[in-house]
Amino acid sequence: MSSVTVTGEQVRLRSEREKAFYAWLGKLPAYLIVLGLVLLWTIPTLGLFVSSFRPAFAIQTSGWWTALFEAFDADWTLANYVQVIGADRMGLAFYNSLMITIPATVIPITIAAFAAYALAWMEFPGRTLVFVLVVGLMVVPLQMSLIPILRVYTDAGLNGTYLGMWLAHTGFGLPLATYLLYGYISSIPKEITESAHADGATPMMSFTRLILPLSIPAVASFAIFQFLWVWNDLLVALVFLGTASRNVIVTTRLAELVGSRGQAWHVLTAGGFVSMIIPLIVFFSLQRFFVRGMMAGSVKG
Repeated sequence: MSSVTVTGEQVRLRSEREKAFYAWLGKLPAYLIVLGLVLLWTIPTLGLFVSSFRPAFAIQTSGWWTALFEAFDADWTLANYVQVIGADRMGLAFYNSLMITIPATVIPITIAAFAAYALAWMEFPGRTLVFVLVVGLMVVPLQMSLIPILRVYTDAGLNGTYLGMWLAHTGFGLPLATYLLYGYISSIPKEITESAHADGATPMMSFTRLILPLSIPAVASFAIFQFLWVWNDLLVALVFLGTASRNVIVTTRLAELVGSRGQAWHVLTAGGFVSMIIPLIVFFSLQRFFVRGMMAGSVKG
């Protein structure tokens, strides 16, 4: 009797293993496609990273992959990074980029959080019209507003200033920030704010102590978008900040390197990888909030 039971158990386990194997086999093409996309995305970055540590002669005479096969015999150097950060003023560009990017990320998030809370939970005349205008502003290409804003900046003396860049990026990022935060805040159960109001909390207290802490995933998601957008921006910087040496930022400095040193690949690769460090730190620091913030508010109920 026991042998029959064991045999039946073995058959069941074998059947389960076969089902699991065929299920995995059915997903194999999807896994291979994802792996291929990952490799296509990673290989150029790896090549950039390896080339940034190679001298100019090695880059001109051999491919970057040869250094991987001859890792102990290849010529590695930090001179490219020293030249980029020091002689090529990339250190100043980093400072200016951070001075522009951090406030240009914090300001629109702060304003959008208040606006999203008001649109989601506060009753006032014209609320629907304001929300429609916010959504409509997302459709307007920023290129259409560059020249009118530039004329205003010229009259106000804001060209070439941090304040001008902060205001420009705040205006361009505010509609999307308000829309994303509205979708998240409006999905929070209304009973939370009603209970706080019954306990004597003002709207400001409900926002700062309840709604804002619960909205951290959405805030972090937009912070990633806005930070990467401002950090990688070139067009807005060229229009409103200019190309003066004291106003140089990372993207404009890299553009100058490409223009003035088109053959200096060892410098360009180092400069390109240096410009990636801060965005990577920001993304990996906040990526655990990213998916939650993007998905939250998309489905209610």
